[in-house]
Amino acid sequence: MSKENLKEQIHSIALNARKASLELAPLSAQRKNQFLNDLAEALENNFEKILEANALDIENAQSMNLSAPMLERLTFTQERIYKMAEGVRQVAQLPDPIGEEIERLNPPRGFDLRKIRVPIGVIGIIYESRPNVTVDCAILCLKSGNASILRGGKEAFNSNTCLIGIIQACLKQNAINPDSVQLIPTTDRAALNELLKQDQYVHCIIPRGGEGLIRFTVENSNIPVIKHYTGVCSVYIDAECDAELAEKIIINSKCQRPSVCNAAENLLFHQDAAEALPRIAKALHTQGVELRVDKAAKSILAGSGVPFKDATDEDFGEEYNDLILAIGVLADLKSAVSLINAQGSGHTDTIVTDNPENAAEFLNTVDSATVLHNASTRFSDGFEFGLGAEIGISTDRLHARGPMGLKELCTYKYVVHGKGEIRD
Repeated sequence: MSKENLKEQIHSIALNARKASLELAPLSAQRKNQFLNDLAEALENNFEKILEANALDIENAQSMNLSAPMLERLTFTQERIYKMAEGVRQVAQLPDPIGEEIERLNPPRGFDLRKIRVPIGVIGIIYESRPNVTVDCAILCLKSGNASILRGGKEAFNSNTCLIGIIQACLKQNAINPDSVQLIPTTDRAALNELLKQDQYVHCIIPRGGEGLIRFTVENSNIPVIKHYTGVCSVYIDAECDAELAEKIIINSKCQRPSVCNAAENLLFHQDAAEALPRIAKALHTQGVELRVDKAAKSILAGSGVPFKDATDEDFGEEYNDLILAIGVLADLKSAVSLINAQGSGHTDTIVTDNPENAAEFLNTVDSATVLHNASTRFSDGFEFGLGAEIGISTDRLHARGPMGLKELCTYKYVVHGKGEIRD
């Protein structure tokens, strides 16, 4: 496709999305929920078709030498498709945020002034690898009254195209404009550049993927971007803690699904808890985790029989998305907080402790979107928070922070009911 034709195509997609968004905004919750329930059924009924498309992507990905965790993110199974459909039904059960009264104000003139939740408008989502994101983003945007323009990665192009076909068929079935959910029909990077220029019609861009993709988006976008650069999450083992609980939490945080953004990348010990390090290191090694340890941790693990590598300072700021973990032993809680605030990404961090004062200090001083006490970092998730499917986890500070559910996909407007008031 020529550059001019590509430019026209992306412009048309953005314009049509804006038109669709104006039709979506007043749509009743009943109409939206009927679409969602129909979509859930259609996903289940078409699971074989989805698996066939996904098999093509898996074959292509293997020829691209994708890592095992990245292949795992890409892969659909019948169980995952059914779980995705159940997620769609869960979103249908959530309260519709549109029209919700956020605040009622009392202006001096006495007229009725209310702050009401409304859709953002058109949201562009750029993502890699995980084809389930296509459905998550489509349903959250539509439930919150937003049109969406989706741009998936080349490694999931066949899966995404199949899913969009099912979604648009359900939109037509429910007499909802099919331009409410559109997929950029090419993996050409030039199409992404064109999308990022459509600020007349697109109101927000949400990139989901590696740091390189997100920085490219921020540097090239004319549209506001909600960012999630990296998920450098830490587990801190306090001096006063249950060693069995600490082991359970770090194993789950690191190993349950190492390729996702809320998996732990750092394990930090208070020096008075480091006697538990050999045991926990052995458990991690048994799970296939490569350990990168600082000097203090190295001296404790020497002679333990657990293999490890020397950690660099940079290792504690790295998002591995793999079975690799940086381990450090620190003098005290303040040192751990300082390391997390300096090297972490403001995503998710947890403390394991039986001391409520230490827990409170950690929760109050770690500057991250989600902080936990005696719980796995893997809980930083829209479903686990009861938000339904999430469109991403923001490490930004303006508009949205942490898991982004329906309310985070809304803005607001002021609605005034007067009785003939005029300003002097």
